[in-house]
Amino acid sequence: MSLIRKPFNRRSILRAGALGGTALAMPTVFSSRAWSQGYLNEPTGSTVTLGFNVPQTGPYADEGADELRAYQLAVKHLNGEGDGGMLSTFSSKALKGNGILGKKVEYVTGDTQTKSDAARASAKSMIEKDGAIMITGGSSSGVAVAVQALCQEAGVIFMAGLTHSNDTTGKDKKANGFRHFFNSYMSGAALAPVLKNAYGEDRKAYHLTADYNWGYTTEQAVRESTEALGWETVETVKTPLAATDFSAYITPVLQSDADVLVLNHYGGNMVNSLTNAVQFGLRDKQVNGKNFEIIVPLYSRLMAKGAGENVKGIFGSTNWHWSLQDEGSKAFVKSFGQEYGFPPSQAAHTTYVQALLYADACERAGTFNPCGVVEALEGFEFDGLGNGKTLYRAEDHQCFKDVLVVKGKENPSSAFDLLEIVEVTPAAQVTYPPDHPQFAGGALGTCNPGA
Repeated sequence: MSLIRKPFNRRSILRAGALGGTALAMPTVFSSRAWSQGYLNEPTGSTVTLGFNVPQTGPYADEGADELRAYQLAVKHLNGEGDGGMLSTFSSKALKGNGILGKKVEYVTGDTQTKSDAARASAKSMIEKDGAIMITGGSSSGVAVAVQALCQEAGVIFMAGLTHSNDTTGKDKKANGFRHFFNSYMSGAALAPVLKNAYGEDRKAYHLTADYNWGYTTEQAVRESTEALGWETVETVKTPLAATDFSAYITPVLQSDADVLVLNHYGGNMVNSLTNAVQFGLRDKQVNGKNFEIIVPLYSRLMAKGAGENVKGIFGSTNWHWSLQDEGSKAFVKSFGQEYGFPPSQAAHTTYVQALLYADACERAGTFNPCGVVEALEGFEFDGLGNGKTLYRAEDHQCFKDVLVVKGKENPSSAFDLLEIVEVTPAAQVTYPPDHPQFAGGALGTCNPGA
């Protein structure tokens, strides 16, 4: 079967106001007759199939395991099982716990292996063989960009999982793709003021960067935001995604005059590079009359657990944390904890939310037609899903919401209490125009229903 489809030309009929208005946009219900034409994998029976494409092996497998747990919990809640989780706190009340548009939700899974080719192959199989009408997941921006392009070509919706590179909703954005997770620019914008207050304006930074699109855009975002405050970047070095020992990359740091090491690494890469840096004594050094510091731009509880004592006092940013006390976060943490016996990670949170947002968009659009779903999500403002008021911007399909700056906790009270929130950066501080230089290139295009 060929996955090459002609795009469906549609006129946008939904544009909500800017984030921060006096009220959230009310759920918009579209007539299903507006999307009565055929589309790929249109459900004809009593069920609808979603495709969960997560790293079950590879350096991001821990995140993938938590994503899959969250997806399975979302399916239970959508089908009316369990306590309903964030269905009760979500500002949109379209979801009733009776599946999606009255059809019971089923799912198939794939292993991305944190490799773009493997991720595309598993997504293609779920679309062609299993009839998946939506693909979601992934814990790598390289994977997200590859699968998003495939879904655009095939004519199904892609609800991105954990993907932080600017490229996903920048130069590689697609009309059929949507990202709830924050991005590299947002991390830089949130972190820089905190780093300035903690470490001053006169700093020399050395970057070790994962050699793929997430690493590149994260390095750029942090470098540009800190240089704007007066920091100097003395070196940037790329490291292979498959690396497990970073000793050869740490030695040159010791020989430079840098007094800050920025680890643009994630998952197992970050655990290993941070461990090597501590083993080489970087945290005990003084350079240029200052204590040597280490920064991890993108943090997660799972990474903090893997790195153990080494994360104490180290700053980073995160999309969400289980200790938040808003009603949505508390409901999700309760449901997830009852199901699995421990709190969810940010990867679990963003994928759970994406599943709900997709289902809600179908309900409001009155159809599974991808073009109806696109219309329902573009410009959609919502609350009650754990990040405060959030906007799915129409121009690039990026969510804009508050960003958390965190650091490794000095005196954790449990095996899960490893990060503390030091600042909740308001959405306005991390919002940028769609044509910002860090997001240059590429066009959103038009939705493709695949028929």
